[in-house]
Amino acid sequence: MVKSTIIARVSDGLPLAASMDDEQVETELAEYKAQAKTIFKRLNAHSEPRCSIESGAYVFHYIIEGNACYLCICDKSYPRKLAFSYLEELVKEFNMSYGSEVDKPGLRPYAFVKFDTFMQKTKRIYQDTRTQNNLTKLNEDLQDVTRIMTKNMEDLLWRGDSLDRMSQYSGELKDSAKMFKDKARHLNLQALYRKYGPPAIIVSVILGVLMLRYYVF
Repeated sequence: MVKSTIIARVSDGLPLAASMDDEQVETELAEYKAQAKTIFKRLNAHSEPRCSIESGAYVFHYIIEGNACYLCICDKSYPRKLAFSYLEELVKEFNMSYGSEVDKPGLRPYAFVKFDTFMQKTKRIYQDTRTQNNLTKLNEDLQDVTRIMTKNMEDLLWRGDSLDRMSQYSGELKDSAKMFKDKARHLNLQALYRKYGPPAIIVSVILGVLMLRYYVF
């Protein structure tokens, strides 16, 4: 079943609306809602427009439409086709009601909290996969969900960690390269001194002796 729903702005992750979940669901999904915030932070204009992200016993399904991301947390056994059909209904209604306001500057978190009424009503329709309406939706070719990318939350977190580490390693490599460059310059100078230093000293001594003999004697 659909457990919880969150709508956020893609450009900055600002939460726009969320379902009002009961205390049991809030406790059960506390960790997953934190993961949802991580997903919103990772999204940008180039992200997959539709995606499913598996995490433990649940799956995050989301649709990006305009500058808004519509995300629901579902049981792993819940049909993807119904999850995306549910999100599609939210997209249509939210766009009609608040689409022009999403990009307003100074918008406060959960500015469209009243949208919960529609989310709750729609969620109830999609709760039972055995109802005739939902069975019909499952049999209809509403959308080819097999083409929607599926990711794993651990991979998503690992890739983010890797990027952070790569950035750190990049800085360390730059510092190391500068240090090696300075050492190489120092070693090259020492090599030049060893190679040309003695002959230069001998030549200098000879020239000094010749100049002394010319000017003094």
